[in-house]
Amino acid sequence: MTNIIVPIDFSTTSYNAAHYASQLVKDHKGLTMVLYHMYNSPSDEAEAASELGRLQIVLTEKNPVKITTLLKQGSDLIDELEKEVKIQAANLIVMGITGRSALAQKFIGSNTLKMAERKVCPVLIVQENAEYSDIKNVMLASDMQNAYYSTPVEPIKKFLKTFKPKLNIVNVNSDHYVAITESYEKEKKALQDLFKEFNPEFYFIRLFDREDAIHLFATEKDIDLVITIQKDHSLLHKLFKASDTKNLTYHSSVPVLVVHE
Repeated sequence: MTNIIVPIDFSTTSYNAAHYASQLVKDHKGLTMVLYHMYNSPSDEAEAASELGRLQIVLTEKNPVKITTLLKQGSDLIDELEKEVKIQAANLIVMGITGRSALAQKFIGSNTLKMAERKVCPVLIVQENAEYSDIKNVMLASDMQNAYYSTPVEPIKKFLKTFKPKLNIVNVNSDHYVAITESYEKEKKALQDLFKEFNPEFYFIRLFDREDAIHLFATEKDIDLVITIQKDHSLLHKLFKASDTKNLTYHSSVPVLVVHE
């Protein structure tokens, strides 16, 4: 990983995401954090630059990280971010999400979820109440359907190699019983081969509600971050729709890394 973009709209939610990101990269000297702000009118540029500069100072005083600032005029945040990911060769976007009000969800939450749906680069969603802890224990939620070909191995491996956490691969299905089927054994073997250097542990959970299962597992296993895959026809596809993603992102303090098939 090299460049990480953190969109800032000067809300407390985006500030929290920036503080989280600065702690995330503090021990990784090869990473650069880009504080990004999109303004609508040229008259807003000077004030925005001043605010972004103040944030940069606060963050670098707390953590010795390489931080740059970037301001762009535009009207569509998601389109502009997509352009900047390509220009900056960014490997990750860190965005905040809030659950405090319907209005905040509409403007902050919707942009975060829209960016997560774009197949540009991984997006790390940081809840407004999330506090940073070292990434020691992560959960990869997998539907285990055609895993060998549909799992985005490279971005996941980049993240795992950078932060070196313990990897837990979790599948939730109401049809699981005492032993998994031959089909799931095959998918498990495929994932073992793909991530063998990380010695993953596997868990098969028999519950009807996937979101509840993820919450329970994250709590019981002290998970620091959830990795979930956006797939067009995935069992977890609902997690990426605004009405359902709230279950995972709005009401949880565990950040969610969205990678794309």
